[in-house]
Amino acid sequence: RGRPSWFRVPAPSADVYSRYAEVRDSLSKLELNTVCEEAQCPNIGECWNGGTGTIMLLGDTCTRGCMFCAVNTDSKPPPPDPFEPFKTAEAVIQWGVDYIVMTSVDRDDLEDGGAQHF
Repeated sequence: RGRPSWFRVPAPSADVYSRYAEVRDSLSKLELNTVCEEAQCPNIGECWNGGTGTIMLLGDTCTRGCMFCAVNTDSKPPPPDPFEPFKTAEAVIQWGVDYIVMTSVDRDDLEDGGAQHF
């Protein structure tokens, strides 16, 4: 029988002029992370091309090992990038998207859990 038609999503656009490509390249240049990439979300192209941007704060490595999540885990991830808040602001301005979804990894290794970073 197979999967229902709504289960399949189109692949992210390979067009160099797509919003997907713009957001992906900007994240790379600004050294920012997104839960969409880290957690291998199948809807990444639909969201980014549709006017939603995503940024995951406090790095790409979580201190918890949730079985349902594909984000990297480590008990001692690298320290947060002190310039990440400024890079995030720059990305938001560059993208010109309709919505920004900001997520964060858990940082149990930091005394305040990363609150000072916010």
